[in-house]
Amino acid sequence: MRICARAVFLRRGLAVLLALAVVGTASNFVQAQDKAGKPFANYKTGLPPKDKRLPPAKGETKRIIMLINGTDPYWDAMKAGMEDAAKEFKFGEVGFKVEMDKNDGTPKGQIDKLTQYINQTDIAAVAVSATEAKNTQISNALRKLQKQGVVVITIDSDLDRETSRDARFAYLGTDNVIGGRQLGKAAAGLLPNGGKYAEFVGLKTAANAIERSNGFKEGAGSKFERIEYLGDDFDLSTAQKNVRDSLDRHADIDTLVGIYAYNADPIAQTVKQRGIRDKVKVVVFDASPLGLRDMSDGLVDAMIVQSPYQMGYDGVRLMKAAVEDDQAIVRKILPNWDSAKGEFTAPNGDIITTELRVVVPDDKSPLKPEMFDSGTKFFTYPDFKAWLNSHKLTGS
Repeated sequence: MRICARAVFLRRGLAVLLALAVVGTASNFVQAQDKAGKPFANYKTGLPPKDKRLPPAKGETKRIIMLINGTDPYWDAMKAGMEDAAKEFKFGEVGFKVEMDKNDGTPKGQIDKLTQYINQTDIAAVAVSATEAKNTQISNALRKLQKQGVVVITIDSDLDRETSRDARFAYLGTDNVIGGRQLGKAAAGLLPNGGKYAEFVGLKTAANAIERSNGFKEGAGSKFERIEYLGDDFDLSTAQKNVRDSLDRHADIDTLVGIYAYNADPIAQTVKQRGIRDKVKVVVFDASPLGLRDMSDGLVDAMIVQSPYQMGYDGVRLMKAAVEDDQAIVRKILPNWDSAKGEFTAPNGDIITTELRVVVPDDKSPLKPEMFDSGTKFFTYPDFKAWLNSHKLTGS
């Protein structure tokens, strides 16, 4: 999940990915067909009616909140993106204030925060990284917020799309199945004959964890066998213990997989301490500052890197536009949204995908660009560090 950075992105080079505003109610349903002409499943839009949304009145300040999990540096980059967008687009001049709020990383902590929001009148929009995709208390709390006029989106980790699409308008973040698949392809490129792997993650029940794990299995292929799948609930001491215990229980594990950003360093340091670098491959999600240091020290073979800065930058633009019913931005950002009918015209039109990159130590790596999906950008460590430095980022 997470990484750190204070940043200034090149906006003109980025595809503007966001902003919502729609006509219609949460009872509008998708009615469209896929490319083969077959109808896809209907789902509610999850956006309050225009006349119930809560833009600031003159002299008022309304909050746009990103509710995230824990204190990992990953979120620092997202906060930087939020603040840069608010400054660039002069949110304050029209009465909007952006905030990042944190819970303790547990479903209960998230539900408690959302319950607090329900009783507050100065909130215009909320973005949530869902701790549990299928948790009905989380979904119901979001529905209550929508009912009182609050615009709701998900970021970084979505709700269950079969049962809870109506609890948010859109998801903004990584396509975690694709991201997991790229990580699996990295493992397959490093060990063409397959291997046995252990996965380490913060929240095993979070949608992004489940999707990345499933994607990894697909990308790695049938020659790989998962031996362990261990969660740590965002506790670093547990994350370190999980790696040690997994290796103690299974001496034949040859691939260690970090699903969340902070998992990289416990894996790398355990490998270093045990002197087994020549026996195991290490592939991880995200480019945390410690993870980047570990790659520089020769302890990480590949990273699949998200763009939390972009999630923050585009996420607050999305919510502001939705509150203000800025249809021009909606049509520009969400080409599959029909604002006149209040419905999406293609499957997954409510999902906005941010960029993915693969990073390898150097050009001597057995991993090459053609091994990955065409939409995934390929970097060597030196080139990626230069890119980070050009944007004043310490990670991504």
